[in-house]
Order: sequence, then structure tokens, then C-alpha cells
Amino acid sequence: MRGDSTRVLVVGSGAREHALVWKLQFSPGVSAVFCAPGNAGISFLARSLDVGSGEFGSLVRAVKENQIDLTIIGPEVPLADGIVDRMQESGLRVFGPTQAAAHIESSKLWAKDLMQRHGIPTARWAAAESPDEARARIREFGAPLVLKADGLAGGKGAVVCHTESEADAVVEEFMVNNVHGTAGQRLVVEEFLDGRELSVFALADGKHVLPLIAARDHKPLLDDDRGPNTGGMGGYTRPRYATDALMDEITSRVLEPTAWRWRGAPTSASSTRG
Repeated sequence: MRGDSTRVLVVGSGAREHALVWKLQFSPGVSAVFCAPGNAGISFLARSLDVGSGEFGSLVRAVKENQIDLTIIGPEVPLADGIVDRMQESGLRVFGPTQAAAHIESSKLWAKDLMQRHGIPTARWAAAESPDEARARIREFGAPLVLKADGLAGGKGAVVCHTESEADAVVEEFMVNNVHGTAGQRLVVEEFLDGRELSVFALADGKHVLPLIAARDHKPLLDDDRGPNTGGMGGYTRPRYATDALMDEITSRVLEPTAWRWRGAPTSASSTRG
């Protein structure tokens, strides 16, 4: 990097990337911001490069041609597909989890198994590998319950089911009609937890964990917590109930064990309930 003249590329084209580009403009250490592929709004803030987030070879070439010092990856899919590994292999500076680390997001079953094996707090769950198994687990858990697509589903893969018939309909939609493709071919059947939501993010390098400011996310599509869950319908930070004591507990019981032990998780999750 070149001190106060760092050139940064943000990969992606959504609201997350727009926010990153906007904030980078305020950094005195950043001299130029690029985005690939960006969008119409981002084009007013940064130079957009005509390269898709999944075009790894083209992204590597664009970084070298534009003398980019640091690349920040926004979307989940290229992270799950190994974009960070590809850039590191090319000797480039990149911010984001490796393909192995991103597996905790790209497979909900893998993540649940990791938490169960290491005593990290999580809701009771079971894996379902087929529609019949999913329906049997639904009867076992009873309603209300939550069904989650194992893979990445663009924020639409978690469904709160208030009745068993609603859950059966989700199984039909995900596992039979394939609305999310292979992402929904395996499901997490999970107990329903009622309470206040808190989203906690952290930076981690495998040895150290640095929690960021907690946020309250509102996921249901409609007012009064009605409608389907989405990728987020707004939020604010920091909620009053995110006390220092609660954040310390989350760090010690959830964030640190996850960051330190994810390497020991198996490559595929079992169907054992937690």
C-alpha cells in the first residue's frame, strides 16, 4: 500500500457495496475507489469496472491494470466460490474470508454442526436430506418452527412457519420445486426462538476477534412483524439492550469459539440433532 494514496476496489453491485464505496470516500488514506461491476448509484461515487463479481480471472487482471492496492469483496457467492483464495494466490491484497472460512455462511448445516460440536449456543436443530425426512422432522418439532435452506438463497432461504402445513408447503417449494436450486435440496429444521433480534459482526484472522457495533435488524417484509423473512427491511445501531456485558458474553461464547474452531468442523454435516 502507498500510505495516504491507497486505491481500493469494492467487488459487488448491491446496497452493501454502495455503503462501502460511500464510506471509503471519507477515508483520508484512500485516493481512489473503484467498483466491479457497481450500479447506477455507485457510478456517482466511484469508477465502475465492467467486470462481474464471478469473473475471477478478469477481476485479477483489473486489479493489476488499475494498480489496486486493496480489494474488498461484498457478495457471498464469490466468497463461497473462492475469490479470496484466487486473489491471494495472485499475490494481491484482499479483504474477505477464504473459501474454507466462507463455508460457515454457504452451508447452514455445516455451521450448525460446528456449533453443536464445540458447545456454541444455537437453537435445537435437525438436518433433512429429503422431502420425506423434512416432513418427519417437522412433525417431530411441531409448530412454530423455522426451515432454512442449507445453501445461499439470497436472503430468502429462512422461513418462519407458524403451522405444520406452512412448513410442508416450504418443503414442497424448496426441495421439490427447486425454487432455490441446489441451495434448498438440504434443509435445517430448527426450533422457533422468540425474542429481540441482535446482529453482531466481527473481524477475525483466526487468532484474534474484533467485534464491531451491534445492530437491530428487522427482517419481516411487512409492518408488525408480518410477512416472510427477507435479507433485511431496515435496522439501526446500537440498540439499547446491546450492553457491554451482553457483548462480552457474545464475544466469549459465540464469536471467539467460532473463529478459533471452525477449522475442525467436518466437510459435511451429520443429521444428528442438537
